Amino acid sequence: MPQETPQIGDTIPVRLRVPKHYREQAVWLRPTYDAEPFRVPARVDREDENERWYVAELTVHNPVTNYRWLLDTPGKYRWVTGRGVSARDVPDLYDFRATTFEPPPAWTSDAFVYQIFPDRFARSHSDLGVATGDQTGYQIPEWAEPRSWDDEPFANGRRSGWQYFGGDLLGIEQHLDYLQKLGANTLYLTPFFPAGSVHRYDGTRFDQVDPLLGGNEALASLANAAHHRGMRIIGDLTTNHTGNSHEWFKAAQADPNSPEYGFYYWQEHRGVPYVSWLGIHTLPKLNWASAELWERMIDGPDSVIRYWLRPPYNLDGWRIDVANMSGRFQGDDYNQALARRVHAAIVQQNPNALLVSEHFHDAAADLPGDGWMSNMNYAAFTRPLWTWVVSPSTELDFLGTPARIPRLSGKSMVKVMRELGAEYPWKIRTRLWNMLSSHDTPRIRTVTGDDAAVVEVAAAMLFTSPGTPVVFMGDEGGFTGFKGEAGRRTMPWPQIETDDAAGVAQGGDSQASTEFGAESSSRWDSATFEVFRSLAAVRARSRALRDGGMRWVFAMPDAVAFLRETADERVLVMLARAPWPGIRLPAAGLFGPEPPELLYGGSIAGVSALSVVGSELVVAGTGPAVGVWRLA
Repeated sequence: MPQETPQIGDTIPVRLRVPKHYREQAVWLRPTYDAEPFRVPARVDREDENERWYVAELTVHNPVTNYRWLLDTPGKYRWVTGRGVSARDVPDLYDFRATTFEPPPAWTSDAFVYQIFPDRFARSHSDLGVATGDQTGYQIPEWAEPRSWDDEPFANGRRSGWQYFGGDLLGIEQHLDYLQKLGANTLYLTPFFPAGSVHRYDGTRFDQVDPLLGGNEALASLANAAHHRGMRIIGDLTTNHTGNSHEWFKAAQADPNSPEYGFYYWQEHRGVPYVSWLGIHTLPKLNWASAELWERMIDGPDSVIRYWLRPPYNLDGWRIDVANMSGRFQGDDYNQALARRVHAAIVQQNPNALLVSEHFHDAAADLPGDGWMSNMNYAAFTRPLWTWVVSPSTELDFLGTPARIPRLSGKSMVKVMRELGAEYPWKIRTRLWNMLSSHDTPRIRTVTGDDAAVVEVAAAMLFTSPGTPVVFMGDEGGFTGFKGEAGRRTMPWPQIETDDAAGVAQGGDSQASTEFGAESSSRWDSATFEVFRSLAAVRARSRALRDGGMRWVFAMPDAVAFLRETADERVLVMLARAPWPGIRLPAAGLFGPEPPELLYGGSIAGVSALSVVGSELVVAGTGPAVGVWRLA
C-alpha cells in the first residue's frame, strides 16, 4: 500500500502477494464504501518463480476505508485480511484500512523510548542516604516518607505512594550519556507536576513542575540538554482526573458557584459526595461537559496541553493516563471528541508532537487515526508475549485478571498478536508502544521466573517487532518485582558506573530493605544491559526492523519465526523459549545466492543455528535461543 496519506476521492494501487503454488482462478479486492461492500477485479502486476503480485485500484471513499482480498480457488474461496488467510467468513474488524488521517510524526519511526519514574531514577547529588529534598532546596511535604536510595520499595498499601527516594530532573540530565549508550533517544517521564504522592497521578496543579523534582527550571534544563543531543521528551498528563488536593478541586469545594465546580461530577459515589476514578477518593473524576475545562486543559492559548509544548520546555508530546476512561461516565461519552481536540491542540502547537494513550485492553476502536496517535500496546504485544515467556511455575496474576498468567504456545501468542494487531490501521500499528513491562506491571524478569536467557528472547521480540520499543528503567539491568510498586526500584548507579555487577539479579520480590553491600551484585546485571544495548543497535541499523512489513514464517509451541521486509531488505527473526524439535524451511524465495548474514545471536540465550542444505533452510532446535539474519 502506498505510504503517502491519501485524501477522500483519491484512487491508490494496493497489492497482494500470492505464493506461486496457490491455484487461484481470480483475485478480487473487496472495499467497503459507505458501509456497503463492493468488488474490484485485481490483475497480475508481476511474477517470478516464487510468487505472483496482484494489484487493484482502491478508491478512498471514506475517511477510513476498509478493504480485504478474495481469492477464488477450486472448490473454495479464501479471504485475506489483517489476521491472515481464512477459508471462511471473518469479521470486518480485521480488514485492512486506508485512512485519510496523517500518520504519527516521522521521527517515531526511529524512536526507542525509555520510561523514567523520576523519583527512582537518579538524585542530582552523591549523598544516597535518607532523602531530604536538600538537592532541590525544597522542604519535603508532610505526606512524604523519606527513604535511603538503596532501600527496597514498599510493594503494598497506601504507603507505597508516599515513599520518597529523592530522584529529580537534574539527576536525569546528569545521566543522559547512559541513556544514549543504551541507544534510547526518547524519554517518557511519568508525571512531573506537584502532587500528593511520588507517582504524581494525583496532581495538585498543572502549571508548575514539582519543586521536589527541581521545579520549572529543571525541566527546561533537561529538555534543552536532551534536545541538544537529538533526544526527545514525552510528558504524562491525566485528563481523566485530578488529585483531591488540586487547586481546581479545592476551589470547587469552596464555592458551588465557581467555574471549577463544573469540572467534576457531584453525586454520591462509593462513600464520597463526588465521582472518583475506580472509587479512589483522592482522584476525583473530571466532567468534560464543562466548556471552561476544555478551555483550560486543551483549547485555550495557555492550556495545559499547549503550555508545556512551548519554550522553554518544548515537550515532544504527551502520554495520556487512563485515556480509555477519559470523558466517559455513565451516559456521558466525550472520549473521541477529547482525543481529536487534544490531537488538534498539540499539532497546532508542535506539528511534530506525539500523542499516546494508555489503554490496558483492546484499544483499536478508540484509535482510527484522528485522535490518539499511538497506544501503550498491552493487548497486542505485552499480554500475548507474557503468555509465551512466562515461567511455568508463576504465581503472578494476569494484569488484573483473577487468574495466573497462562503459559501458552507460540501458535497462541501469534494468533493473539495477529488478531488484535489487525484491528489498527497499519500506520498506527507500526507506532504502537510495545513494552516488556511498565511501572504498572510486574517486571519481565519476574514474569520469566528470573531467567535471563528467556528475558533475552523477549527483548529480541521487542526490538524486532512492528512498533516502538519502550523499556521501563531498570529492565535493561535485570530488575525484578512481582507488581508495579515492587518494581519501582532505584537505579544502582555505583554499580552501573563501575560495571560491578557480577552475576544476575535474583530475589527481587522481597519487601525487606537491603543495602548495596554484600548483596550488591544482585542489583544489576550488566550482561542483560549488553543484550538490550546490542538489540537496540541492530534495530537502529535496519530499516526493515523499523519500518518493514511482517510475515510469520512458523509458530510452534516453543519457537516462532517471522520476516520483516522492505523493498530492499529482508530480515529473518527466529526465537525459541526452550529446546524444540527444529524445522526445515524451503529456501526458495527467501534469499539469493549469498548466505544469510547474522545480525544478532543470543549472548545469554543460545544462537539459533541456521544452515542451508540444498534447497532448504535447516533450523536446529536449540533453546532458549535468538537469531536475527539479513537475507540477501
